[in-house]
Amino acid sequence: MTNGHSRLEDLGWDDRFVRSLPADPDETNRTRQVLGAAYSKVNPTPVASPTLLAHSREVAEDLDMSAGLVKSSEFAEAFGGNTVVEGMAPYAACYGGHQFGNWAGQLGDGRAITLGEVVNQHGARFELQLKGSGPTPYSRFADGRAVLRSSIREFLCSETMHHLGVPTTRALSLVGTGDPVMRDMFYNGYAAAEPGAVVCRVAPSFLRFGSYQIHSARGDMDMLRKMVGYTLQMMCPALGEVNKESTLVLLEEVAKRTAVLMAEWMRVGFVHGVMNTDNMSILGLTIDYGPYGWIDNYDPEWTPNTTDAGMRRYRFGLQPKLGGWNLVRLAEALFPLIDDVPAIEKAIGTYETAWNTASQQMIAGKLGLDSSEKAQDAVLWKDLIKMLQRVETDMTLFFRGLSNVTDAGDPIEAIEDAFYVPLGPADRADWLDWFTRYRRRIAADARPHVERKAVMDATNPWFVLRNYLAQEAIELAEKGDMSRVHELLEAARNPYTEPSKYAQFAGKRPEWARNKPGCSTLSCSS
Repeated sequence: MTNGHSRLEDLGWDDRFVRSLPADPDETNRTRQVLGAAYSKVNPTPVASPTLLAHSREVAEDLDMSAGLVKSSEFAEAFGGNTVVEGMAPYAACYGGHQFGNWAGQLGDGRAITLGEVVNQHGARFELQLKGSGPTPYSRFADGRAVLRSSIREFLCSETMHHLGVPTTRALSLVGTGDPVMRDMFYNGYAAAEPGAVVCRVAPSFLRFGSYQIHSARGDMDMLRKMVGYTLQMMCPALGEVNKESTLVLLEEVAKRTAVLMAEWMRVGFVHGVMNTDNMSILGLTIDYGPYGWIDNYDPEWTPNTTDAGMRRYRFGLQPKLGGWNLVRLAEALFPLIDDVPAIEKAIGTYETAWNTASQQMIAGKLGLDSSEKAQDAVLWKDLIKMLQRVETDMTLFFRGLSNVTDAGDPIEAIEDAFYVPLGPADRADWLDWFTRYRRRIAADARPHVERKAVMDATNPWFVLRNYLAQEAIELAEKGDMSRVHELLEAARNPYTEPSKYAQFAGKRPEWARNKPGCSTLSCSS
């Protein structure tokens, strides 16, 4: 960063999205239905005292920012929402979506404002978006603000996911606002004032499935065509104009990316918590970190979202299926540009094929196999999943320890720390039976243990942003102590190489966190 720009005005600002697509002609910042437009021009609402609390040095470097710029008051003012510098073109995007399986109509950026796009010295393009920067025409009855706890969760998880190798939006900065924000965390009538904050999140694009659904649902084929045309130029410029063939290729590309994303979530034990179509990135990125959570004990039925507690629609084990369901909703929105049911069905089928491939690769990596295509591999994996649920077992610790299993000695010693309760004689016998089959399978690959362990340790992280770790950081931060946020960010930078300095972040969930709000349950305001 030392050689980066020292002024925000000197960054490579661009406004391709704004220039390419129709704007809302009404520039007043009032709640309304926005028709025939991709976005509404709106500026962030200033805050009392913007203060930089944390930042990602890697993202700052990607944006060609110097260390001095990040530390400047200019930076805090801009990324707290108090100033709009030359080159920025702020807007809030219009989109709709299916929420919990039901069409919700217009949604849009209710508390997010894109400042503009930056093209760095290498030609890479990034959108910079402030979350929690005040009301927009899409805010409905909300205030457009975000609290410190939700902002810390988004900031840390964005960067953790990136370092884990999971496709994701990034986070440049976390800025405290100095303003209190009223929130009813569990919608139970107990609202309280909390410290406010703004996250600057960064991505090549924040377009989501709902960006196309809203115009298709309204029968606005002109806007739908324009949105798809812009997307083609962004993702697949060689495809040229919008037609049946190019739209099908786009749909297939989105299907592949979404399938890979689902496999990556399952690999690291991440639960998004609110997989509505407005929270599905067209680029196959993890987007909109709300009531997410990380699996501690392996439980495919678990969801962190209190709003979803009854139906568990977005539970861990159902995420791949819901990725496909959401893709079908996108295909329905794009249908007017294709008008060919068999072709649409074939394009959608790309998702299942891509998921099967990505899932097999994920399983092979987690188990240290050359591939997972042999007939017995599916049975071995299925039996393992049953065993992980039979005795409460920490997912992260189990798979990390599995790489230490060799062809000699007691294999249970390698993974014993992963169990939340001691194994009884019957459970131990069943585990030994599974390990006998596992050893036989890895022996068939004839891969040296050192090589297999390297692959497994590069697939199974020692560090994930466990819910209780994030909550501890939040509670300290609300008292003015940001040290844990910085420590977790540093630990997240090397999630596959265990640094002894942060070994305390590798342990099982403590018992006190089992049912604590923020650790076991979260709401959409979290």
